[in-house]
Amino acid sequence: MESSEISQGDVKMEAFGYSMPNYFQNMPKIGQKLNSDGGDNEQEIKKIEEEIEKISFEAIKNGRSDESLAKSGQLSAMQRILKLVDEGTWRPLNSLYNPYDNESGSTSVIKGLGCVNGRWAVIVASDNKKRAGAWVPGQPENLSRAADAAKILRIPLIYLLNCSGVELDVQELLFPGRRGGGASFYRNAELAQLGIPVIVGVFGTNPAGGGYHAISPCIIIAHKNANMAVGGAGILSGMNPKGYVDQESAMALINAQSGGKTPPPGGVKIHHDETGFFREVKEDDAGVIESVRRYVELAPVYGREFFRVAPPCEPMYPTEDLYSILPLNSRRIYDSYQVMSRIFDGSEFSEYKADYGPEVICGLARLDGFLTGVVINRQGLLMNYPEYRQKGSVGIGGKLYRQGLIKMSEFATLCARDRIPVIWLQDSNGIDVGDEAEKAELLGLGQSLIYTVQNSGVPHMEVTLRKGSAAAHYVLGGPQCEKNNPFSLGVATCEYYVMHGETAAAAMYVRQLVAANKEGKPLDDIIKNMNKLIEEYHDKSRPKFAAKMGMVDEIVKMGQLRDYLIAFVQAVYQNPASICPFHQMITPRCIKEYNDLHKK
Repeated sequence: MESSEISQGDVKMEAFGYSMPNYFQNMPKIGQKLNSDGGDNEQEIKKIEEEIEKISFEAIKNGRSDESLAKSGQLSAMQRILKLVDEGTWRPLNSLYNPYDNESGSTSVIKGLGCVNGRWAVIVASDNKKRAGAWVPGQPENLSRAADAAKILRIPLIYLLNCSGVELDVQELLFPGRRGGGASFYRNAELAQLGIPVIVGVFGTNPAGGGYHAISPCIIIAHKNANMAVGGAGILSGMNPKGYVDQESAMALINAQSGGKTPPPGGVKIHHDETGFFREVKEDDAGVIESVRRYVELAPVYGREFFRVAPPCEPMYPTEDLYSILPLNSRRIYDSYQVMSRIFDGSEFSEYKADYGPEVICGLARLDGFLTGVVINRQGLLMNYPEYRQKGSVGIGGKLYRQGLIKMSEFATLCARDRIPVIWLQDSNGIDVGDEAEKAELLGLGQSLIYTVQNSGVPHMEVTLRKGSAAAHYVLGGPQCEKNNPFSLGVATCEYYVMHGETAAAAMYVRQLVAANKEGKPLDDIIKNMNKLIEEYHDKSRPKFAAKMGMVDEIVKMGQLRDYLIAFVQAVYQNPASICPFHQMITPRCIKEYNDLHKK
């Protein structure tokens, strides 16, 4: 395709051409208009979304008021983020994450993806509304996840730091351990060694863990009143430990404080004028944030047109249709092509081996003009399938069988070879079981798919549309692949469990039922316990609990799902470690050759 001229305002500029348009443009169309609206299904889904949004809002609101912070010359963490990111690009992550039930409703950080001067970054802001941004239980894991995402996507990690150190009365829950408080400092060192910039804007007092958090990035911009230090003023004015507190030691503490408040060590006079650790010092929050934006603009980045295969375009059908297409009732089926047609550019999809492994749909699509691999579970009945069972067998959509596992490994391997990211749209009730399934090598093929994803070296994004169940949840590009999965998403219809609650109750209590029945004892108490377990499985598998415990990194509104996926692919192509030229790709050619050979 020859390049042409396009007009942007009063300026004429030459448009970029695109490689191999016969493969990547005008792919087959999928989807069709809906005949009716979502009715009760839409309302029920939106009710769940509203509840989650309310919890997230309260978690951000809790603590010191914005007005109180403003009186002391501070912006809140959320205000700092919104000043940092380009308008409309903030994509929150782990906004409900609070596995230890901290009273504040969060882990005292606000985290997500955002564009800064057109460049995607992972952003973490200490929540200065809550105990001056102290480390609380769950925060170390949240920080590690942020570093994981930056590492996998190879995009900057930005801290807006205002951390008063460890919340001392719960230190055992966050200070020690392999993924404890110090893990993020090692992660920052690892990112620097990989050439991934870590930039921090430092506000307020940052002693001990806060100090290491401040010193571990590559570039440090400080507010004029900020400090960072190995220890805080409270430690400097502390006592000589006896192992207990008595009258003498209590008086020593009182006397140490009687001379007035001890100034915190490691302020601007030390770390700008003496050590030079602070690269720049600014008068206010806005100045610090503006400097951070300038340094992000210096980070390595490819222009978006470098990797686009087509001009960006919207799907033919509105994303809001997903409220009608995806049933909240997990026993109801839906058309997986209808889902994809509401997400991907032009509602176009180039399918890989459509008539093989029919329980899964694999292929290539575009998001904002960028190429991506897609894997989604098919729903409904599959007649005379799988092939290793007796003639006339009926397979169940959502379950994984031999052909589907092989097809997914093939497709993911091809995408890895061509450096194409993969999006997994997951709704699976597990992998086929029984001796026939074992003879068909499903156990080995499931692990083979895990090996493929782990070995791929390209980012994999997993979205749970409904069921994330049993081994299927992690073989389908799940978040357990910390090497290649930057974060996972769910929607209001999602649920996570190793098996259905009724199945779990049967597995746990069947022996008790048999024994009680044999002895002629009543079954009422056992049945009561079984139903209690079923209820607990339900409550602990749904979106609100899953997000709180970190089973999923964010529950996204249906209408925002495409926005998150575009952020993912744009971030993937922003600064990749390796490139496969489009005209040297094999995946689109394999699709074409297979389709040509199997034309009837």
